[in-house]
Amino acid sequence: MGNLTLNVMRMGIALLFSMVLFLVMTGSPLPAGASNEAYGWMLLSGLVGYVIGDYCLFQCYLIIGSRFGQLFMTLAPITAAIMAWFTLGQRIAGGAILAMVVTLAGIAITVLGRDDAHHGRLSLELPLNGVLFAIGAAVCQGVGLVLSKIGMNHYEATLSTPTAPWILPFFANFFRCIAGLLGFALLMRFKEGYRSLRQNITDRVSMGVATLTTIFGPFVGVGCSLLAVQYCSAGIASTLMALTPIIIIAPAHWLFGQRISVKSVVGAVISVVGVSLFFLL
Repeated sequence: MGNLTLNVMRMGIALLFSMVLFLVMTGSPLPAGASNEAYGWMLLSGLVGYVIGDYCLFQCYLIIGSRFGQLFMTLAPITAAIMAWFTLGQRIAGGAILAMVVTLAGIAITVLGRDDAHHGRLSLELPLNGVLFAIGAAVCQGVGLVLSKIGMNHYEATLSTPTAPWILPFFANFFRCIAGLLGFALLMRFKEGYRSLRQNITDRVSMGVATLTTIFGPFVGVGCSLLAVQYCSAGIASTLMALTPIIIIAPAHWLFGQRISVKSVVGAVISVVGVSLFFLL
């Protein structure tokens, strides 16, 4: 389907699922009203987290694969913690620098290797553009998560009608998906047009894959991640979500036949340990 086509479909399906959820739970297909400031923060979060972040993430998937892409996403909690320190005043423990070094070491173990053509010097075993897209995705995810927390704080404070706390993140994600849909649609308009989108909407396999991706991604997955941010600090929530590089190893092998090496497993474990240390020390 391509990066932009899949993301436009994901955002559209997520909005439809959200409206059905709201209709069943609140009697209205639209989220409860709040202040313009709350809307602004959530739209900004969607622009950073979905449009820029997911675009970079899917591009790195195409270039270096999902397993390596998710390994670099262990940088997201560090980004989230630094962003939360600047914007929310959340404290960073004194061992943060050590934890950053451990996380980076885990990534380095996985993606660096000896280049025999250059007398055994360390070299990057992955395409540089894929690595840069992965780093961009991690930074945007961390920043977007904190922007979401700021938006939810404003949203909760200015809600026009009382609502159950658990549904608030889904309200917030609705506006993030609007920003995502508009952003990806504009990118598609200027980069490749809508021909691919029209073809894939009428294809059953494409719609099935896009629907499953939406359920596990921007609907249930992101909704639960925002719930986590609502009930604990952005850094701790990001740490738990940073387990993905370990969880993804087996599916990547079964589905895509990717070779599992001791080095890649050790690197992933070290990176996750580093993220954990970031908030435990």
